[in-house]
Amino acid sequence: MILCVCNALREADVRAAVRSGATCPMTAYKALGSKPKCGTCVPAARTIVNQERAVA
Repeated sequence: MILCVCNALREADVRAAVRSGATCPMTAYKALGSKPKCGTCVPAARTIVNQERAVA
C-alpha cells in the first residue's frame, strides 16, 4: 500500500526502515532518503512504526 503519496513511499518501505533501526516516522523517512512534505501520512507512519517496534 502507498503510505506517502508525496514521496511515493510504501508501507513496506517504512516497515523495513523500522526493522533497520528507525525509531519514529522522521527517522524512517530519513533512512529512506526523504522527509514528509504535506504531513498527511505521519499519523499512519507513526502507527506502522509502533506496530513494528512492538513486534521486535
